[in-house]
Amino acid sequence: MIYTLLYGLDSVLLQPMKHIRNFCIIAHIDHGKSTLADRLLQTTGTISDREMQAQALDDMDLERERGITIKSHAIQMSYKHEGQDYILNLIDTPGHVDFSYEVSRSIAACEGALLIVDASQGIEAQTISNLYLALEHDLEIIPILNKMDLPGAMPEEVSDQITELIGCDIEDIIQASGKTGLGVDKILEAVVNRIPAPKGEESAPLQAMIFDSVFNPFRGIIAYYRVKNGVLKKGQKVRFLNTGRDYNADEIGILKMDLSPKNEVRAGDVGYIISGIKAANEVKVGDTITGSDNPCETAIKGFEDVKPMVFAGIYPVDTEDYEELRYSMEKLQLNDSSLVFEPESSAALGFGFRCGFLGMLHMEIIQERLEREFNMTVITTVPNVSYKAYMKKDPDEVLIVNNPSELPDPSGMDRIEEPYIKAQVITKTEYVGSIMTLCIEKRGELQNQVYLTQDRVEITFEMPLAEIVFDFYDRLKSVSRGYASFDYHPIGYKESDLVKMDLLLNGEQVDALSALVHRSNAFDLGKKICIKLRELIPRQQFEIPIQAAIGAKVIARETIKALRKDVTAKCYGGDITRKRKLLEKQKAGKKRMRQVGRVEVPQEAFLAVLKLND
Repeated sequence: MIYTLLYGLDSVLLQPMKHIRNFCIIAHIDHGKSTLADRLLQTTGTISDREMQAQALDDMDLERERGITIKSHAIQMSYKHEGQDYILNLIDTPGHVDFSYEVSRSIAACEGALLIVDASQGIEAQTISNLYLALEHDLEIIPILNKMDLPGAMPEEVSDQITELIGCDIEDIIQASGKTGLGVDKILEAVVNRIPAPKGEESAPLQAMIFDSVFNPFRGIIAYYRVKNGVLKKGQKVRFLNTGRDYNADEIGILKMDLSPKNEVRAGDVGYIISGIKAANEVKVGDTITGSDNPCETAIKGFEDVKPMVFAGIYPVDTEDYEELRYSMEKLQLNDSSLVFEPESSAALGFGFRCGFLGMLHMEIIQERLEREFNMTVITTVPNVSYKAYMKKDPDEVLIVNNPSELPDPSGMDRIEEPYIKAQVITKTEYVGSIMTLCIEKRGELQNQVYLTQDRVEITFEMPLAEIVFDFYDRLKSVSRGYASFDYHPIGYKESDLVKMDLLLNGEQVDALSALVHRSNAFDLGKKICIKLRELIPRQQFEIPIQAAIGAKVIARETIKALRKDVTAKCYGGDITRKRKLLEKQKAGKKRMRQVGRVEVPQEAFLAVLKLND
């Protein structure tokens, strides 16, 4: 009551910490997280029926079109339970393996998690992966059986899988449906009763962890944070510990459907800060905010640093757009801190950037966002992973090779190592044979095979990361008719017999199409790429040889025939020497043209490698 009299509208914010709950939603892709989040927002009155739309928290057109969550989204809900007002801070997370970094950031800012499992599909690979991530942070897990309204729902079978996985009682599992709203009240009650309140001291020095940031063209960078200790007040001078810079908290507040300004944000709560920062490198996700006059002694240990899995070059179509592309990438990095990039140049494409992505879907999304949000048309080169090269001169010296063109001379190299992953595939028993064949073809080694139920099996493989970069995921879905789910995590580097395969067009090396491949796959892959490029590169006035080579040895060749003009059409009879003279003249002209002619490589050709089996 005193709070209400003193602060009026801020009374909801000033709930004691024991009445605050911070939780996230974790699940496999397409198990109904965003739909269930929509029902939670409607039930708590956070969003009116008039404003309601599907995937309310997903604010990108791309997310709605594909039906996936790409960014994690935070929102505050007010909920009355047994006559007491509670504040619930929800963070919706992505489900795809490529965005597990977003999930790790959300988990670091919460005390509990809703584990959602599709009642018609059961536990999938990413469910297990995200669950282990949550358990590492000691989060309270609330299991939820979603999509109970579907005719194909198997509640008993899937409940048994959940109890076996997390060791809970069958009564702890809440049956729900994001579409019909079944069980939403029980979920909210479970959040209040089972998830612990945040711990922290309001009297201690300010300590808040940034878990996300976005760029607003008018207001600069908006950082989202979770306050662990202390109180953040409007107008206060704050310091970002990682960068050591001081700023004024021009505007602070909480996250409703829109930003909701407040005079202070207290320990245990989730909020935002606007302090007029314009430069992208001044805000680092995982940084700690503290007061300038009374700073905290230690930074909060946040989540792990992002480790890019896949590397590719991104180049502007027009070289003049290089600076504009750099500006766009910096702005995009603010919104997606898992993107890393550095400048590089290519003989074929000019100046561009070598970018690190978390996976192939992440790479596709970044390219699409550059085109949609910044009107940048870009060329993406063949993706590859990072390798370690050890030299003969100094065995302790390790060269990290992110680009095939950086590979040192093989004669001076002692060995080369490539990253390996542990891959989990969960599928129906009828597809085990074809999935094993695919994994062995991709140089995978079978580690384990566990039957989860009579017709669901979990297969564990160790395989090189480079093999899943290309078309592995698409082919896995094809051979299993969409029933297989896939998840992986890195396990370190292993020595491999790798060679650099160059592609030559008209005798000129195209560095953007070079790749590091296993010696056993080199001939087969070289032949496939040459055939694919022959289809994609337009014919010229001269003959173009396409060659795949390892060092000086050509291992595959295809030829694009020349467009031939009929120069003898004007000869009506007469001596054969007249025709021969014209043909010889044409031949000499084509030879000269071939010496000076340059071959334009279309955008599709750079990604042809990804679709070799189409």
